[in-house]
Amino acid sequence: MRIWFITGASSGFGSEIAKAVLERGDAVVAAARSTDSLAELGPEDRVFAVPLDVTDAGQREAAVTKALEEFGRIDVLVNNAGRTQVGAVEETTDEELRALFDLHFFAPAALTRLVLPSMRRQGGGAIVQMSSVGGQVTAPGFGAYCATKFALEGLTETLHDEVAGFGIHTLIVEPGAFRTGLFRPGAAYESEEMAEYAETVGPTRAYVRDGHLAQPGDPVKAAQAIIAALDADEPPLRLVLGADAIGNIERRWQVLAGELDAWRAVGEATAIDDGA
Repeated sequence: MRIWFITGASSGFGSEIAKAVLERGDAVVAAARSTDSLAELGPEDRVFAVPLDVTDAGQREAAVTKALEEFGRIDVLVNNAGRTQVGAVEETTDEELRALFDLHFFAPAALTRLVLPSMRRQGGGAIVQMSSVGGQVTAPGFGAYCATKFALEGLTETLHDEVAGFGIHTLIVEPGAFRTGLFRPGAAYESEEMAEYAETVGPTRAYVRDGHLAQPGDPVKAAQAIIAALDADEPPLRLVLGADAIGNIERRWQVLAGELDAWRAVGEATAIDDGA
């Protein structure tokens, strides 16, 4: 039986991952700001609900401590808590940017640090970072959101090389558009609009405002895909979920490869000349 610590477990991907692993007979430390609905996830002896605002350092430490006291180990950490934010870079304030980085980057980094000592001692474990197709592909209005996911992916890719020798796996999950509550009315945060960005950011705002329950991805199937990746003999570093995400990332790679080739000669000509 594996012990899973899942943030944002009350809804969306977090809830579906929790349900899926409970069906396998595993146990879940279900963490969320409100624990009211967490008791419905499964049997009391395998669901341990903890209140957690992931941006609160004291709550993070208390939640991990309680989990280790309850089960003696954490085998899989799933950093899932998050939200959508829409706003042009010029529209986004310092406070808004810092708040999103606290939620999407600093909180997962801190929770990762908190569980690593016990994983090293037990000789294995897994860190699952719920990123997004926005961790590789940008769109007008998603600058802050993408910046946090890019940062989380860079940190995790580095972590992968640091902890593999301890038997600890890292998995970056990059979902496309899935039918979670991410776009439900009132869930997405929007910066104050500027008329100058109506043509570029306006379509993104409309996509978020009108996109609830129109997404093609099934979060139940996503949860099963994540479990399958972790169960693999050689788990991937990145797991891209959804044909939309796969297509967008492939197109980005093609653009990057073309630009690299187009400017290769300029880049390679910057070396110090022999004899200088």
